[in-house]
Amino acid sequence: MPRAWNVTRDCLLGETVRGAETFPSRLRGLLWTDGLAPGEGLWISPCRCIHSFGMRFAFDALFLGPDRKVVGRYDRFRRNRISRVFWNARGVLELPAGTIERTGTEVGDEIEIRT
Repeated sequence: MPRAWNVTRDCLLGETVRGAETFPSRLRGLLWTDGLAPGEGLWISPCRCIHSFGMRFAFDALFLGPDRKVVGRYDRFRRNRISRVFWNARGVLELPAGTIERTGTEVGDEIEIRT
């Protein structure tokens, strides 16, 4: 299972990151789940904007550009919200709430999805 690594800060963001790269899997995202366990994540690609309607929990979101650098972030993205559109994003990495703060991840950091 792929892992998400913050190259800039040399720290692990997610130990088990699922991919959502087909239309049905992107549409479903984290809907109908009870949350993300520590170390879990979801990589949605392509994706420039997210919503949390129908979600049961808050989560962190890192929007990554084609060079895998963070172009936008949401700490503890709450339920029933819509993010802004990040036109230069290639995808979004959704992580357990608090991951961004715990790792010190910032806009401009380089993120790798490693196998």
